[in-house]
Amino acid sequence: MPAIKPTCVRDLKLRVNLVDVISRTVALRKAGARYKGLCPFHGEKTPSFHVDPDKGFYKCFGCGKAGDAITFVRETEQLSFTEAVETLGKRFGVVIEYEEGSGPTAEERSLRQELFDLHEQATEHFFQVFRGRTESGEFMRNYWVTSRRFTAAIADEFRIGAAEPNDGGLAAALLRKRYSEDAIRQCGLFFVREGVPLGLGSLRPRFRGRLMIPIRDHQGRVVAFTARQTQLTPEDDPAKEAKYVNSPETPIFTKGNLLFNLDRAREAAGKENQPFILVEGQLDAIRCWSVGLKSAVAPQGTSITDGQLALLRRYQTRVECLFDGDSAGQKAALRLIPLALRAGLEVRILGANDPAGKIDPDLLLLEKGPEGYEQLRSQALSAIGFACRSLLPHAEAATPEEKTRVATELQRIIGAAESEVARSQFLAEAAAHLRIPLAALQKDFTRTNERLQAQEGARAAMRPAANDLPPRPAAPPDTRSIAAEQDLLLLLLHWERFGKALATAFPHDWIDLSHPAGALLNRFLAEFEQDNWPGRDHLDMLLESAEEKALVASLAFDTPELDDPAKALQEGLLRLRSRALEPELRKIDLDLANLPADSTLDAISLLKRRSELQRQLRTPIVLAPVD
Repeated sequence: MPAIKPTCVRDLKLRVNLVDVISRTVALRKAGARYKGLCPFHGEKTPSFHVDPDKGFYKCFGCGKAGDAITFVRETEQLSFTEAVETLGKRFGVVIEYEEGSGPTAEERSLRQELFDLHEQATEHFFQVFRGRTESGEFMRNYWVTSRRFTAAIADEFRIGAAEPNDGGLAAALLRKRYSEDAIRQCGLFFVREGVPLGLGSLRPRFRGRLMIPIRDHQGRVVAFTARQTQLTPEDDPAKEAKYVNSPETPIFTKGNLLFNLDRAREAAGKENQPFILVEGQLDAIRCWSVGLKSAVAPQGTSITDGQLALLRRYQTRVECLFDGDSAGQKAALRLIPLALRAGLEVRILGANDPAGKIDPDLLLLEKGPEGYEQLRSQALSAIGFACRSLLPHAEAATPEEKTRVATELQRIIGAAESEVARSQFLAEAAAHLRIPLAALQKDFTRTNERLQAQEGARAAMRPAANDLPPRPAAPPDTRSIAAEQDLLLLLLHWERFGKALATAFPHDWIDLSHPAGALLNRFLAEFEQDNWPGRDHLDMLLESAEEKALVASLAFDTPELDDPAKALQEGLLRLRSRALEPELRKIDLDLANLPADSTLDAISLLKRRSELQRQLRTPIVLAPVD
């Protein structure tokens, strides 16, 4: 693939606001001159992820991740460096220039990028069928407006589409676009006949005669479709009886890792601090959106997963669950609770007080709008309150055996919460509902936890002994060694004016090159010595690995509070010198102690070397004057 010009990369970083890049994934709040949010790279409950738009770096003080706009896109979207630059260029309207001047060909595009583009083309194709003056288009628009009771404007906003009952037009359109065979085979839009050349004859549309709902990831890219059965769905459809059919999983779509409408809902949940509204289906989420409830999301036709809850947790800790009032909806809510507690989410269950158990969120919002939702919110149950009522509706008439069984299940649910404060409150709530003494429930809860820990200990004892395990990796470099180079590197990045003086102040063989901080310090000093230093904001060409880039971003993020950086540099050099020379001095003393009595010449040589080392250790290190 043609290399991107370094000047283009520099220009991209200058023109793209880092806050705009990261806000697509993390809900950021201003904190002085910086921004803060929950780290997207590890689970946390207190924001430790900081963004400095002026310096163009982010850093998490929890897990240590750091980098710039390109690094962030690479790590959150699993892209190569070139793909990340191209993605940012497309997203922010920056033209990407290549060394060869031509850019990547269709064959050179990555499969993931090709699949994103292909799905946008498919979305437009289905949307035009929906809007078309054909029999299928007329039917689908009527179904949308009359049967589903949505407006045409909502269809336009969500790019609702339609698949013709015998649609070969999509395959023809994609073949004309010259997408690669891998992309067409793996996009999930077709059943592909094996053993024949790829073409119209080998591609059978997966979706026919169905209403098409585009599924977008949390960054707004179409990655899949949900197809709703209609009267136009042909009899030979392999999934004819299925009301909804999802795209199969592909390199860009894993249904357990995304939530429908999160790309829109996250702004309302993050910036406007609204709780997420978790509903069962895509059309329920669209209904919420249509009546002004902008924070609604839905899973992809499966039970909620840890990954989906972790996505929600990035933007908001509060979730209001509005599932159907039938037994299936209530069971789904009960399965959600321990997962949500483990993810650190505060969950409230809406509609649980309906005596008939027949709440239909779509119909409720259609008839009553936001007012109907507010009525449900006023009667919402906490997560543990809902679990208690679901597991034991009539506690006043329950037998001791029934209470014991339910208490055991509630302890399992409560045990998913990490906070001891939350656990104690949940136990009190459960004890009140079960009408049992809190002390008894707490004692049982402690005993249950101890038993689980003992079981885990037993399982650990049955694991392979250390001798049976693979050899451990080599030990990392001595952290004391790393600290010396890392401190000098930190000072060099923030006080570049000392670079030339530092480069000539000591022999570079004092530097330990076995770790990234030492390798970078040596490389940077060489650039200063040769008057080739490009400046801190243009170091990409000097960084050879992702680890080095992360280290530089981390060190450059915070300016040390020093009254005298020159003195700090001298202290760092003294540590480097001591580490380099003192081991040799100790060895000379040991050799002298063990020399035979007749080794006069050897003794003289060793004494001279010891004297020289002692002189070097006593001599002050003076940096050349800096303008």
